[in-house]
Amino acid sequence: MNSARMKNTGRFGAQRPAEPAEISVNTIKKLLRVMDRDANVAVPVRPQGAATAATDCNQSAAGTVVRMTELDRILHIDPENLTVTAQAGIRLYALAEALAEQRLQLIGNHDMMGRTLGGAIAAPSLGAGIGNESGSLASHVISVKMVSGAGQPMTVDNKQPKLLGAMRASYGLLGVIVEATLKVQPIATFSATHRRLRIDEFSSIVDTLTNNEVGIRFCMMPYRDRVYLDLRRYAADAGNAYNTPWRIKDWGESTVMPHVCKSLNILLPIQSVRYRLIDSVTEATQGIINSRFVRSGSNASAQSRTASRARRVLYSTWCFPATDFSFVLKAYQKFCRETYERTHYRCDLPAIGYRVCKDSSAALSPAFDEPMIALQTTSMQRKGWEDFAIDLADFAENWAGVPIFSQTRSLRADYAKQVFAERLEFFRRIRRQLDPEDRLLTPFMAQYFN
Repeated sequence: MNSARMKNTGRFGAQRPAEPAEISVNTIKKLLRVMDRDANVAVPVRPQGAATAATDCNQSAAGTVVRMTELDRILHIDPENLTVTAQAGIRLYALAEALAEQRLQLIGNHDMMGRTLGGAIAAPSLGAGIGNESGSLASHVISVKMVSGAGQPMTVDNKQPKLLGAMRASYGLLGVIVEATLKVQPIATFSATHRRLRIDEFSSIVDTLTNNEVGIRFCMMPYRDRVYLDLRRYAADAGNAYNTPWRIKDWGESTVMPHVCKSLNILLPIQSVRYRLIDSVTEATQGIINSRFVRSGSNASAQSRTASRARRVLYSTWCFPATDFSFVLKAYQKFCRETYERTHYRCDLPAIGYRVCKDSSAALSPAFDEPMIALQTTSMQRKGWEDFAIDLADFAENWAGVPIFSQTRSLRADYAKQVFAERLEFFRRIRRQLDPEDRLLTPFMAQYFN
């Protein structure tokens, strides 16, 4: 690993800078005062929701962090026109629960439901959409109220498609989102079936699955040669989609396994013994919670409401073209095993994957051109993680991986500019209009967006 690469990642420095100032806003008027160009507020200004990002995209080593979590009201649910309007600080799981009381649900299935609505619009919130149902929450936004980097209140809606497309997945670089209106749908039940496969077995069928009207989510254990596959299809008739089995599943994956891994990493110093036990517990957990409990669900019931997991667990997400994923699977297994032999570092939690439908509604969508498979590598092992993330980024580049600025660790600026190309230049032009003084641009984000 060379020093130049370390510098390009934007995650290494000789000295840790001072902590930034932090301001919580609970009214739009207070936010306008903070964003006023004449206000005595240190820049850059960074809006922050649940702080679940894997990178420094929503943080600032200096300047001001604006906490949005107190702006958390649902303003209007319209069952007739199938829309909901809510403030940016509401947690997605709270929004989903309120919609469920009206027999409505968010469109698509989304991981990390502990995120705020504004954060899930500003940075991609993906999940296992069924059929052509977009897994990106932002693609269903039809109107956004925000305060621009220049301090001006604005409303952007679908009458301004290009500007709205820039606002989706804008990473807080155009303005601070205050509230949004989204399309929703009546609750629809889907069936959930589960398979335990070897990686080569999954590789042989993944191409066929990605071309079918089915939602795909899987847990991959590269060192144990296992894939736990979750297939979802909408049911012809509305059935029972109980919350309890999905809550148990969420609890097992998001709470039990990270705690078990953390404890075993402390108690068992011998790597071979520790990893063997961790993998056995993981297999048992996946087998029980998926095969025995979870048979049907809906977008209202089948989404994780855990916020703390994303802050506690180390993760990095890359998206790969669905057409090539059968090859990526085997290459990823080989990469993990060879890296472990060379460095003695390996992830102790399964990698999580799901199909993402083609989505050109956002200028910086990771699935702008074609359907993708998002692969999220997760671990509780901090020592050695940063070097592993750099090696993972090299692997992803070789396989045409597409990054997510909030979730992809050790992303090279040159590679990001190559992937997004003209779309990144279009976004920069919008940025120069809405934030001409770069009040929202942190050094971390500047390496990609300058």
